[in-house]
Amino acid sequence: MDLVQILPHVNASLNGLATVLLIVGLVLIKRRQEVAHKWTMLSCFGVSVIFLGCYLTYHALLPGHGKTFPSYPPAAVRYFYYAVLLTHVVLAAVVPFLAVATIYYGLRDNRRVHLKLAKVTFPIWLYVSVTGVFVYLMLYQIYPPQ
Repeated sequence: MDLVQILPHVNASLNGLATVLLIVGLVLIKRRQEVAHKWTMLSCFGVSVIFLGCYLTYHALLPGHGKTFPSYPPAAVRYFYYAVLLTHVVLAAVVPFLAVATIYYGLRDNRRVHLKLAKVTFPIWLYVSVTGVFVYLMLYQIYPPQ
């Protein structure tokens, strides 16, 4: 199996791992376990950086313009998929900036700004991670090319 065939599965796994780390990070901070929260969230950011590298590598190696969604799912399914994909892509472009800013203020111990940003960053980052797995499932598992 070549790299182009493996990377979508790697990317989905990294998105799934980021989802788990985000939720664990939230639970840890709710329990006031700040050091564990910090390392979990930094790990989540690291996983997301690795994902971005793998994602860009996949698209650089992919012949043509990318994987197309097959035409055989019902129209309603395709339209729902495209709506999720659009929101996923738009929000995914914002997450790195929000995450870096949130992490920066957390590491600087500016709790007021960190918390304010985290309340915006967390749900967007979680949505992007979950919908990344959804996109993978739709394209590679539920409706694979025929």
